[in-house]
Amino acid sequence: GESKWEAEAALCRIAGDSGLELVVIRPPLVYGPGGGRNYLALLQAVERGLPLPFASVNNRRSMIFVENLAHVICLCATVPHAAGQIYLVSDNEDLSTPELLRRMGRALGRPVRLFPVPVPLLRLAGKLVGRQDMMERLVGSLAVDISAVKDELGWSPPYTQEQGLRATVGHYYGRDEASDG
Repeated sequence: GESKWEAEAALCRIAGDSGLELVVIRPPLVYGPGGGRNYLALLQAVERGLPLPFASVNNRRSMIFVENLAHVICLCATVPHAAGQIYLVSDNEDLSTPELLRRMGRALGRPVRLFPVPVPLLRLAGKLVGRQDMMERLVGSLAVDISAVKDELGWSPPYTQEQGLRATVGHYYGRDEASDG
């Protein structure tokens, strides 16, 4: 949140003072081999067959597979007119939490056990256990518009979310599911 904005502002100042060219890339949730713990915790909950209280959630979340992020970083580093720009990036497909969990289940070959709990109660539960930020990421929306990076740099994600999810499952569960892009 705020520390990311502070870091970005500091980098912009340094770039301005030194004449260094800077491209700001703003990814949403990054997933994939070696990715975030929250994503892995969801994957593990689905793998274990735990009942999850997210059937009532109707949000939209952007994500980016780590290899898609690496691809766009390399592109920005090699395209001169990217300098000085700010790009929002994602896999270009926004999912609800229930849909993400269902896709995780398909990749794992496991049924997903979802049951409905009203979103305000989920938020309250998150607050009561000191996990308000985590719960907000599960029930809130954060969809980014990647039209600038697509239009200005001609970028589109080389891997689909399905490929990224299979590669992630393959990494954590020792399956031969590497992305095939």
